[in-house]
Amino acid sequence: MALIGPHVAGLTPATSRVWTQRFSLSSVAIAGFTAALLWLGVDTLTGSGRLFATLTGGWVELAGPGFILLILAAVVCEQIWPAQPRRLLATGHIQDACFFVVYASCVVPIMTLLGVAFAALLGTYAGWIEAPWSSSWPLWLVVPLTLVAMDGANWLAHWADHRITALWRFHAVHHSQEELNVLTSFRAHPLVHTTGFFLATIPVLLLMGDRSVAPALITLYVCLGTLPHANVRWSFGPLGRVVVSPAYHRIHHAIGAPDGANLGIVLTIWDVLAKRAVFPIAGGPISATGLAGRPLAVEQSDSRPRLRMLFGQLLEPFAASERSGV
Repeated sequence: MALIGPHVAGLTPATSRVWTQRFSLSSVAIAGFTAALLWLGVDTLTGSGRLFATLTGGWVELAGPGFILLILAAVVCEQIWPAQPRRLLATGHIQDACFFVVYASCVVPIMTLLGVAFAALLGTYAGWIEAPWSSSWPLWLVVPLTLVAMDGANWLAHWADHRITALWRFHAVHHSQEELNVLTSFRAHPLVHTTGFFLATIPVLLLMGDRSVAPALITLYVCLGTLPHANVRWSFGPLGRVVVSPAYHRIHHAIGAPDGANLGIVLTIWDVLAKRAVFPIAGGPISATGLAGRPLAVEQSDSRPRLRMLFGQLLEPFAASERSGV
């Protein structure tokens, strides 16, 4: 933008200032960068004739039958053992169901293409990242190590989402939910995945090389990352000291929670190492969730039609307004 100047295409300095005041340039830049990556992913797969097969495989991994069954089971458990009693068709539940439709139809292919694009870029310009010494390791050893390293990369991306304003603009949509439930996992802006997939691709190339992780294990990882949003009191007992539980993750979403607490996706070890882990107390009070002061539009206080509300929440990160942190 600085190289072009405000008078190009009929823009005056005044109209240029109005444009920059209305839109977040950082969000627009992230959207443009993501679009370029998606084009690279499509071009890479089209050139190899694997576009349809790879996209189909992505849906199986990230939204397959086993994953859907877990979601349905969690919804039933939320009605039987709720942390906060709510009717099945609560306003927040319906809105998150709309986000799930966006996830299944748009976000899954976006995540699949981002993974392909980053692998292509790293393979072309950072081939040295592949560790030759891991090629002789047995899969039973290298696959668990890769998944743990991926979880560490996702923790780092989550930390960045909370620390970097340009990324928080997109992540704030996820934290705006005041009726936390298992579908809140899908209440995420499609562009929030760009940073995470870049970081998560690095350990995969580093440890796996040209080998691939079994789709069932990816599905299991996604399930373990989705369940903590469920509206239940489960803390997983002693296992909850290692694996992120719903009770543990609710603290992260709580209004007034300690800054940057409980950022873990599947494992708590990264929070423990960073001294950010706050483990739930048995029988303790259930915290309200959402953003203090409602800096973003939420369905609980907005009477707009459902789809207009959804589009408004997806467009919110592009508005040049101040954000409050969590």
